[in-house]
Order: sequence, then C-alpha cells, then structure tokens
Amino acid sequence: MVQERSLSPKILLFLLALFAVLWFGTIDYRKLIKPDEGRYAEIPREMVASGDWLTPRLNGIKYFEKPALQYWATATAFTLFGEYHWTARLWSAATGFLGVLAAWFAARRLWGRDAALYAAAVLGGSLFYSLIGHVNTLDMGVSFFLSAAVFAFVLAQRDPATPTENRSYMLGAWLALALAVLSKGLIGLLLPAATVVLYSLWQRDFGLWRRLHLLAGLALLIAVTAPWFVAVSAANPEFARFFFIHEHFERFLTKVHGRYQPIWYFLPILLAGMLPWLVSLFSAPWRAARRDPAVRFQPRRFLLVWVAVVFCFFSLSDSKLASYILPLFPALAALIGWHFAEISHRDPRALRWHALPLILLALGCLALARQVTRLASPEVPVALYAAYQPWLEAAGGALLAGALAAFAFSWRALPRAALISLAAGGLFFSQLILLGHDSLAPSNSAYAIDLRIRDQVKPGVPFYSVDTYDQTLPFYLKRTLTMVGYKDELGFGIDQEPGKFIPDLAGFAAAWRAAPDAWALMGPDTYRQFLAKGLPMQLVAQDTRRVIIRKP
Repeated sequence: MVQERSLSPKILLFLLALFAVLWFGTIDYRKLIKPDEGRYAEIPREMVASGDWLTPRLNGIKYFEKPALQYWATATAFTLFGEYHWTARLWSAATGFLGVLAAWFAARRLWGRDAALYAAAVLGGSLFYSLIGHVNTLDMGVSFFLSAAVFAFVLAQRDPATPTENRSYMLGAWLALALAVLSKGLIGLLLPAATVVLYSLWQRDFGLWRRLHLLAGLALLIAVTAPWFVAVSAANPEFARFFFIHEHFERFLTKVHGRYQPIWYFLPILLAGMLPWLVSLFSAPWRAARRDPAVRFQPRRFLLVWVAVVFCFFSLSDSKLASYILPLFPALAALIGWHFAEISHRDPRALRWHALPLILLALGCLALARQVTRLASPEVPVALYAAYQPWLEAAGGALLAGALAAFAFSWRALPRAALISLAAGGLFFSQLILLGHDSLAPSNSAYAIDLRIRDQVKPGVPFYSVDTYDQTLPFYLKRTLTMVGYKDELGFGIDQEPGKFIPDLAGFAAAWRAAPDAWALMGPDTYRQFLAKGLPMQLVAQDTRRVIIRKP
C-alpha cells in the first residue's frame, strides 16, 4: 500500500488555479441559450443602453419578476469589458466558483483539511452545479448568497466560536441574506428562517436565537435591500403588488406561471445532478443525521435540515423549474465531503465502491450517446443530433476515465487522488454536454441571423416580433423589438405601457404597410398566412422555427 502524502499549500494553489482555468475558460464558447440566457443578458444590456439602472426592462418593457442585483452586476461587466457571451455569463460563473470556495472554507473550519478538499471537489465536480454555473440564470447567484449565509450561520453558532466570531459570522450571514433577497426576492429570508425554526424544534435548542444578533442583522439587511425596493416602487407604483404578491404568493400557491410539475419532480433532478457522487448521496445524509453528543450545536444536522427545507419547499410549490433546488447543493457537498473524509480515514480504499458503479453508469452513458439521433424531430432534425453525438460520447468518455482513474487510485489507497479524479471526470462530463449545445442550433440561429442582417437594420427602423419572441435576438441585434400579439411573461409590463404593443395581426399589417422600411420576425405558419394575403415582404432568412422578413 502506497502512503498518500498531505497536499502542500503549493499543490493546493496549483489545483485551485487549474480549476479556475477549467471553470472560467469555457464561458465565452457557446451562443446564448434561450430563453434564460437571452433574457438575463438583454435586461442589463438595456440598462447600459438607456442609463436607467433602476427599472428593469426586457425588450423595452417593464420587467419586475426579479430584483436587480444580477442585472447590475452584468451591466457593470458590460460597461467595463463589453457585451460578450463571457461577460453575460460572468456573474453566474463567478458566484459558482465562489460557492466552491465557500464550501471549502466552511468544511475546513468545521472538519479539517481533507473534508474541505473533498467538499470543494464534490461541489465543483457535480453535474448540476457545474451546468448551472456556466449558464446565465439567476439561480447560481442566489444559491451562492444563501449558501454563504448558511455556512456563516453554522460557523457563528458552532461551540468553539468566540463572541467576536459569533458576531462577525452572523453579520456576514445577514449581509449574504440581504444580497440573496436582492438576487431573487423573499426566499432569501424565508428558507433560512424556516431552517432555523425547524432545527431549533428538532434539537430543542432555542438558545441560539439569542446569538442571532437580530437587531444589528435586520438593520444591516434593511440598509442593503430597502433603497432599491423603495426607489423602484416610488418610480413604478405597480411594482410592489406585482413583485411581492404575484411573484411570491401566487407563484408558489397557484399554477399561474404554467410550471406545474408533480411533487416528485425534483427527485430525479437531484439524483442526476449529484453525478458522480450518487453512492454517497444515499449514505452521507444518514450519517450526518446522527447526533454528536460532545457538542451543543450540531452543524451537520443544521446543514441537513437546510437541504431538506429547500427540497421540500420547492417540491410543494405549484411552480417548479429544475434550477430551483440549486441552493441545497453546496451544503450537501459539504456533508458528502465530511463523509468522504471520515470513511477514507478508516479505509483508504473505500472510494473504490463509489467508483465501481460509476464505471458502469459511464458505460451506459456512452451507449445512450450512440442513440441520441432517435430524438430527432421536425424542429431538430437528425443531422443536428448527429453533430451533437460526438460531444456526448466525449462526455461519457470523460466520466468513464475519471471513474477508472478513481478506482485505480482508490485500489492503491490514495483517496485524495481518487476523489480529485472523480471530480475532474464530473466537471468534464458536464462541460462537454454543455459545450456541444451549439451543434443543436440550426445555421439560422439568432446569432447567425444577426451576423447576416446587423449591418442592414438601421437605427430607428421598426422591427416587429409577430406572435413569437426569441429572447436572444434583441441582445444580438443590440435593439428592442415591437411585440405583436404575443405577451407571455411580458404581459404585465405591456399592460402598463400598451402603446409599445400591437395586439393583433391586422394591426401589424397596417403598421407594416405604413412604414417606409421595416423588419419582422415570425413563425413559418404566420409567414405563409401573410404571403397568401399579399403583404409586401422580402424573405431574408428562415429555418424550421422562424422567418425573418424585410419590407421591400
């Protein structure tokens, strides 16, 4: 048996630098994926273009579904570095990277160096966390701040914490909660509060409430969050009712957003999202639930309650999207990191039982990758899936290589090397799946269309979006479109400013005939309908999903 050496600070810094290169090195590669990446790139682009950083607008229309923190961060990146794919994704990637460091820091203070290394490796190599960290959505930002708050709370309440540490960490937790509220609203308070209440009831530990620094913490939270909420409400009287009632209570309690899914919806997402750590997903929580009789505050139990609260809260909601449960992943990774540290100290070869099932799973992924063309449809033909297939095969190969290396290292009683191999396999697996997405985009994607027409569309010329809306096109064209017929998530903003909207096709036809020059985006069926009516149109670009026309 080979004795594994402890990792020196230089090696740790090298691993961190390598991880940073791998994590940030791909964020400029792909085109924007609709709808989320287009939406959350376009809102900050319009902030920069208009100079109005107070009222969020999407396609020129008031958009109050979420607070403004990420919009400000991305608008700042656009201002400093320009409007690119990588600046659009920088906030998600940066907060995802910081989330890995937060898991490392918390596990280091709670359980030691090995647990810290394992926690960071588990989180950075998790399929779902890595995917969302490279997509421009709001979920990674709020996940980081919520996780930072939970980790800071645990460090503040742990038994060895001094009064100074308790106060410092708790104020850090309150600040993180404030930024979570500015990222995505009241869940930034509700979920942590529910966790503290349930943990207190479970442990019968109500003394921790005296160590929350409530007055100072609430003052800090209000000082950070209130200015924007007050200012945007003063400028837009309709904001408060829509944001606090519609976007929180009605979204959770009703099917108003059309995102209803069964109560078990998040279970397969959690199972698949924790690849390549599936085995530990079933064992670590049970061990974490055991009470440590030597201490008053139980960090593992608190983190476990947090995981359960996030999972159950969104499972009970009538509005579900896969990324909603992302905030539980850092805490779960910390628990799995602790679990790995415990079992590898007892048996340095224990990780082979985690790697062996993954070898079989990776072989299954390779087999499924060869069948991907069976998913072909009229909108996404066989040729596109055939172009995506090599990416999927490479992803499956990376996962298999990581699992095989982990098994070999574990067999030689090198648990750190084994875990890093698994994490690397998981990271490459997720990134290759995502990087190949451009293969599924037809040649006339929004980006390709923009390259063809950007020099032809003159400023001030009307550009209509007829009975459809491509979230990425305004960002690429660097301009807004006039909506025709289609409202969807823009409905509330359109109701506030109806003059920016054409309600029906007849109104569009009249506006089109009256304009000396105009452009339009529409679906193929709508195009054929206008063609039959003799509307003067020049076909500029088309694919299976959209048509771009210009007035001759």
